[in-house]
Amino acid sequence: MEINHTSPASSDSVQDFDRDLHIEFLQMMYNILPPPYENQEINRLTLAYFTISGLSLLGSLNRVDKECVASWVLSFQNHPRNEAELTNGQFYGFSGSRSSQFQSAENSVESLNCSHLASTYCAIAILKIIDYDLSSIDCQSIIRSMKNLQQPDGCFMPIHTGAEKDLRFVYCAASICSMLEDWSGMDIEKAKNYIVDCQSYDGGFGLIPGLESHGGATYCAVASLHLMGFIKEDILLKDPSSCVINVQLLLDWSLQRQANDGGFQGRLNKPSDTCYAFWIGGVLRMLGSHRFINEKALQQFLLTCQSKYGGFSKFPRNFPDLYHSYYGFCSISMLEEADTNPINVELGIPATR
Repeated sequence: MEINHTSPASSDSVQDFDRDLHIEFLQMMYNILPPPYENQEINRLTLAYFTISGLSLLGSLNRVDKECVASWVLSFQNHPRNEAELTNGQFYGFSGSRSSQFQSAENSVESLNCSHLASTYCAIAILKIIDYDLSSIDCQSIIRSMKNLQQPDGCFMPIHTGAEKDLRFVYCAASICSMLEDWSGMDIEKAKNYIVDCQSYDGGFGLIPGLESHGGATYCAVASLHLMGFIKEDILLKDPSSCVINVQLLLDWSLQRQANDGGFQGRLNKPSDTCYAFWIGGVLRMLGSHRFINEKALQQFLLTCQSKYGGFSKFPRNFPDLYHSYYGFCSISMLEEADTNPINVELGIPATR
């Protein structure tokens, strides 16, 4: 499908935000996983997070059976069989789907532990959104075993063996600690130093030290530092040079990501993309500099990505998908659309009232 990058500001056909249509889109996702998502079954908890958090942002959490959701989410948690297993190097969090929970062919092993840091973030986020009592889950096993995932350089791997490590998983770990209100699961100082090393010469952050600045990585870096307390709400009103990162360069890089069509690009010389309205827009909000965004142009860009089927697409006038739909809703919420609930930008979930 051809992608049209004409400026939405020049079009007279920009529609209004259609909350009811989006609710129906999410309700469909809640009821049954559509065939195009069957190859993503391994990420089922993540898809559920997008759906349930999206319904909450749209003020329609009443469409969800909270008890059923809680029972379903909790069924993915992996538990150590005894105290000794907490020191065996594995992570005891949540698996991402039913297909990653299976019996071993070897009778000597009851099951394989496929806990994943991102899935654990999504599981805890869902439980928090539906007001489940997080103190009633096995938080200690999650927090204590999560320390096994932190590497000597301060970064995190998502599983206990054979995986990549980058800022995405530092963010997941920080969010988990924040939501469970227990920071003993990570060495904060090491994590902070790793994040600082990921800041590039231009002010943005790469996923690992030395990589090109990227919108998603930059969000993960800033949100993690914000959750850890290294970036304060009023950083720009105080002395930005006292911060652990170069705030001025970061601000310049982030503001330059808003393109002529009003949307945000994730990297230099890339087209605007719905999700970066949240990844970059969220960074600017956490820095207290969202007033510098051209919000009218951004809203118009987002509405050109609003699908007649409900949801948002990656680019204007493409088909919608759940990932870009969710971050479209997050972005619309940050723009304080009347038909949406406020968002906790650092955690990527609806704000607690």
